[in-house]
Amino acid sequence: MTEPLRIALAGLGTVGAGVIRLLDANGELIARRAGRPIEVVAVSARDRTKDRGVDIARFDWIDDPAELARHPQADVVVELVGGSDGPALALARATLAAGKSLVTANKAMIAHHGLELARAAEAANLALKFEAAVAGGVPVIKGLREGAAANVIGRVYGILNGTCNFILSKMEAEGRDFAEILSEAQALGYAEADPSFDIDGVDAAHKLSILASVAFGAQPAFDDVAITGVRHVIAADIAEAAALGYRIRLLGVADAGPHGLFQRVHPHLVPLSHPLAHVLGSTNAVVAEGNFVGRLLFQGAGAGDGPTASAVVADLIDIARGEFGPPYAMPADALAAQDAADSGERRARAYVRLTVADKVGVLAEIAAAMRDAGVSIESLIQRGAQADGSVLVAIVTHEGPERSVAQALDKLRGSQSLVGEPMWMHILGE
Repeated sequence: MTEPLRIALAGLGTVGAGVIRLLDANGELIARRAGRPIEVVAVSARDRTKDRGVDIARFDWIDDPAELARHPQADVVVELVGGSDGPALALARATLAAGKSLVTANKAMIAHHGLELARAAEAANLALKFEAAVAGGVPVIKGLREGAAANVIGRVYGILNGTCNFILSKMEAEGRDFAEILSEAQALGYAEADPSFDIDGVDAAHKLSILASVAFGAQPAFDDVAITGVRHVIAADIAEAAALGYRIRLLGVADAGPHGLFQRVHPHLVPLSHPLAHVLGSTNAVVAEGNFVGRLLFQGAGAGDGPTASAVVADLIDIARGEFGPPYAMPADALAAQDAADSGERRARAYVRLTVADKVGVLAEIAAAMRDAGVSIESLIQRGAQADGSVLVAIVTHEGPERSVAQALDKLRGSQSLVGEPMWMHILGE
């Protein structure tokens, strides 16, 4: 057995401590699979005195994480600090400049700066690995980059945020509203004190941007992801979806074609016949459609110390074996710069929920707006008046261009009959 692969680890939160525990627990097995031991030699974090449940006294302590890049014994730096810029990006750049490979779980940094870092790694013949940045312990990056490498991927989509999926599936099971379930998720540790990145779809958008790059050989384009979160989903939407044979899930969807790269994070009605409808709790799941392999489903724990540490250490095993390869499955300079696809001409069915005043002529006004925009209504359901006197109207459209639905809603937004913003959700095809 050859010399150990020596690691400098930045960030000793849940995942960082999990990496140390995993290497301690499975060190012998990992060494046999990697062909050599993997050892932590140095660590850095904000608080040296904090009890993390692991012994860090055996490692060199470095106050400034950027200095880990220059640690004389380290072969690889593992970045678990987080954040798209700041200390994380400074460390990543310094690591590659110092001739060391980099492993990260930082989805925001990869979504914003992955192309720059990939070019630097390839130029220096170093590894840049980020399996843990998408779907925690689910090996979807490796599956797309290696297992499906011979396929043209037509579409990649899935449930990319466990917090949102926990909230939606609990609303579904218990019939309670969003705010109440969010508070419970925060108490249980599934949601942050400030949950905006999760519930507004930004976290899922970071992951989708990375998946799209790997799947389609496209340059990362996070700024082109259309993002809508789940903050405005109500219990009535869940109930209406169930009555129609659907479940509501926050999906990230991407495809690439002659009209550009399409990327969107948005609540969807998912048919009960589709496997994503049965993904519950904080689980993540990703579907990729290859032209020869068909539909692939990757599913598992999307966060947490064990699953995410597992993905980090799997990347370290690859590096120990000398398995580098381009981070995005092809050289960074071969990644295509694609324009953002216009979603207006995409054809789909839609669910629209309107809260309206309980007065004569409202339904006729809605129907006229839909008609004038060229939207064909498949079904329209009006529910009884609520405590404030408003009425819920749920509409399912026939398949048609999305631009038409947008035009109809723009027209209705100026109506005195509407109470609050409309809710528009896409319906996922079989």
